[in-house]
Amino acid sequence: MNDKRITILFLLILLASACNKATPPASPAAAAAPQTPTIAVTNVIAQELSRNLRLPGELQPYQDVQLFPKVQGFISWIGVDRGSEVKAGQVLVRLTAPEFAAQRGEAEARTTIPAAQKLEAESRIASLRAQRLEAEAKLAASTATYNRLKAASATPGVISGNELENAQRTVEAEQARVKFYQESEKSITAQMNALAESEKAAQASVKTVAVNQSYLQIAAPFAGTITERFLHPGALGGTTQPVLRLQQINRLRLVIAVPEAELAGVHKGTRIEFTVPAFPGETFAGAVARIGNALDAKTRTMPVELDVNNPAKKLAPGMFPNVNWPSARPRPSLLVPLSAVATTTERSFVIRIRNDVAEWVDVKRGASINKDGKDLVEVFGDLADGDVIAVRGTDELRAGTKVNVKAAGK
Repeated sequence: MNDKRITILFLLILLASACNKATPPASPAAAAAPQTPTIAVTNVIAQELSRNLRLPGELQPYQDVQLFPKVQGFISWIGVDRGSEVKAGQVLVRLTAPEFAAQRGEAEARTTIPAAQKLEAESRIASLRAQRLEAEAKLAASTATYNRLKAASATPGVISGNELENAQRTVEAEQARVKFYQESEKSITAQMNALAESEKAAQASVKTVAVNQSYLQIAAPFAGTITERFLHPGALGGTTQPVLRLQQINRLRLVIAVPEAELAGVHKGTRIEFTVPAFPGETFAGAVARIGNALDAKTRTMPVELDVNNPAKKLAPGMFPNVNWPSARPRPSLLVPLSAVATTTERSFVIRIRNDVAEWVDVKRGASINKDGKDLVEVFGDLADGDVIAVRGTDELRAGTKVNVKAAGK
């Protein structure tokens, strides 16, 4: 009886062992079915983006010039100093150069020689003209006598051949005298013309020396303020060393380097406000007058100039104002939460959800703003107003993944 029980127990153990080998254990994948991720989403917002940027600028004089002597000389007098207000055309500096006085005296002396020679030539030509007129009168009388003798010689025996020949030679001699006086008169006339040209050249030399002497003084080219003085009386001034610096500061240029992304709102005549550290709490303004129309290759900025009236001269060239630059886009901007933009070493993108499927959309970032306590960023890419995007952009959520969505904050 005991043997039979032992045999039955042994058979049951063998049967259980066989069942365990026939049924393999369940795998973790089979035990846990795949789940669809649930992500928080929001919408792309399109709105007009206008804001004020704080840009640095530099104040420059409206006109700025260093005053040089046109000729070399010793400075004998300077009538202004740093801070002096001057008018256009006002004489500021005088120089001396003794050699110019000697050159002018020599040039004036040269003008007297052609003048004297010209008077002498005029006298000679008057004498030659009188002699020529006398010779022409004699020629006319000799010619008339010759013609009468020749007419009379047609009757044989009335006029001898020798008498007619002498009359003919007299006419030829008078013709030669007239021709001589005519040629002499032409020669003297040519000399007079040459003397007149010499006289003009001498007078031009006098004018040249006079012009050079006028360069011995420096006048203000425009009304302004003397801001620097480099030399003093007694110094040798030349064309390479400035004496004074003149600036127009009752009107200034404010030069602003505007970033490339902010150029769309630049228009001539726009009124721009700015402040300077020298006058805290006080606001100044200027109008856009000139646009550079070319970007700096290194900074990717464009210089824009404002005209700033400065009648009280509170502002000064060289100041660096803080400019309130109005920035506006020509069309509505697309805004997304700052966390929605994922950035890797290769790209920046947001995750758009279409038909519950994730897709990556490459974007470029623009301006950042805070709206209703939320940090938003401007993006540029293949997005549209109202597109559904993931609130949190991450490369862990691959493109093509099936997702469940829920509104942000729920």
